[in-house]
Amino acid sequence: MAHPLFRRKPITEIMHDKTEGEAHQTGLSRVLTVRDLTFFGIAAIIGAGSFSSLGGAVNSGGPGVIVLFIICGIACGFTAFCYAEFASRIPVAGSAYTYAYASFGELFAWIIGWALLMEYSIGNIYVAFSWSDYFTSFLDKLHVHIPSYFTTSYHEARIAMENGTANKELQTAWNTAPLLGSLRLIVDLPALLINVLITYLVYRGVKESRNFSNVMVMLKLAAVVIVILVGGSLIFSNGLTGNWFPQNGSGVRSFMPEGFGGVMAAVSGVFFAYIGFDAVSVLAEESKDPQRDLPRGMIWSLIICTIVYILLSLVLTGAVVYSKFANVGDPLAFIFEKENLNIGWMQFLVAIIAVVAMTSVMLVFQMGQPRIWMSMSRDGLLPTKFQTIHPKYKTPSFSTIVTGLLVGVPILFTDKTFVLDFTSIGTLFAFVLVCGGVLLIPRRSKTPGKFHLPYFNSKIIYPVLILGAITLLVAYSPAYFKELFNGDFGNYRDASNSGAYLFQTPAVKIATIIFWIICIVLSILAFLRSLSLIPLLGLTFCLYLLTGMSGANWKYFFIWFGIGLVVYFFYGYRNSRLSVAPAQS
Repeated sequence: MAHPLFRRKPITEIMHDKTEGEAHQTGLSRVLTVRDLTFFGIAAIIGAGSFSSLGGAVNSGGPGVIVLFIICGIACGFTAFCYAEFASRIPVAGSAYTYAYASFGELFAWIIGWALLMEYSIGNIYVAFSWSDYFTSFLDKLHVHIPSYFTTSYHEARIAMENGTANKELQTAWNTAPLLGSLRLIVDLPALLINVLITYLVYRGVKESRNFSNVMVMLKLAAVVIVILVGGSLIFSNGLTGNWFPQNGSGVRSFMPEGFGGVMAAVSGVFFAYIGFDAVSVLAEESKDPQRDLPRGMIWSLIICTIVYILLSLVLTGAVVYSKFANVGDPLAFIFEKENLNIGWMQFLVAIIAVVAMTSVMLVFQMGQPRIWMSMSRDGLLPTKFQTIHPKYKTPSFSTIVTGLLVGVPILFTDKTFVLDFTSIGTLFAFVLVCGGVLLIPRRSKTPGKFHLPYFNSKIIYPVLILGAITLLVAYSPAYFKELFNGDFGNYRDASNSGAYLFQTPAVKIATIIFWIICIVLSILAFLRSLSLIPLLGLTFCLYLLTGMSGANWKYFFIWFGIGLVVYFFYGYRNSRLSVAPAQS
């Protein structure tokens, strides 16, 4: 018998709960096709990552950031197969939370649900801030000006003034803000308003949200293609291809001017661009044929978006030298400014694209969180109010309102930088558990019409891959392992002597050591138990991306993790539906 903390909810019971809800006409409306699911995936992925955080990633890693996009795409690709396997077996709302409940047990399921709160709700705060930046920029081009103190967050303005910022917009916001007693009235009003609008739209129904999302995705993709074509053609016609091999600190031209350490330092910004592809799995109970369409929607959207991101990165780093993207929050518009490619109409178009793109991202994220809470409430880990379905709109109404408040209230006292670091690590942690969960569930025979994760025996392949990776590092970067295990937790220059650092922070170094230890353990398990190769590779890639997280990332994550455990032990553990049933082994 398993310990109560690791009691599992059998797949048969999960499916019974869903069927019982449908029998009582409390289920969600099944209206989504594979095209709708693919569009929802694209709507979630192409947004704040490409239109905002991509600038910081390019500045950190240079043109070589493309390598990180490929690594993230591969990691998400393997993870998507794992999500697809779970979605095929358990076609219910709840995403990774529900999957973890069936594989790891209740405690890990709660941790996943708590981590997904970071991805969907808190991640949407960053999207709202970015949406506000582009929206106010768009209005400025129409000669409509909103006072600066109504277009920035109080926290951002205060920190900037304390640090002696040269940003005139933030200075103006702080110095001209109305006073409420001794408190300056500074608030990002557009960010608040878009949150209210999206919450209302999601509250009204998935059908309305689907139609709105599909239109925005078509407009967004068409406009992004124009950016790639126009920017790409100007790179070649203006002879700017040399920007893809800029000079590093030593005057040597390199595709990775900051070294691979600089590329990995961009992991938060790059991975944030992929956050959301798993949101498709949350829509299982609103899909017409989830066991067939969910896997297809996830994989198609991921492939399309990875190609788009690689092309966008090439255009950005070719049009403008990577070092100029420092503190640039609107990189796609920035490359068309007068001092760069100098195309005014493209700046205007990009502002419109960004508003559309990030509106669709908020829509998908805001749909995802309520459905996870609904699933947690069904299991007794949250109050029953969270599973309330609106009698007319057939949406999780109470959970939707709470999600709107969770996004809206922090907008008043936080900023983009904090949210970006906070969100990426939680999502990667959820991906690790999803890939690991697939390794724990028994293999099954193929069923016509359902997705089936291909099985490749990793007994020999995985240990050989790990051994090959170690051999290549020893051969081409002799200093790598020497510096990794020398006991000094400072910064280290990479073997190319480019002036960049291989291990950016002590936290990165410690995480890298843990990563290699886990890889060796997984190699042994793969050999002994003939594990499935695809989830094993997904687990490995996601663990590797975690090595790029800074100490601040880990600090925020463990604080959030601790708060979640307190909530679980004071409510979820005591009220779990499995607490009155025999523990499942």
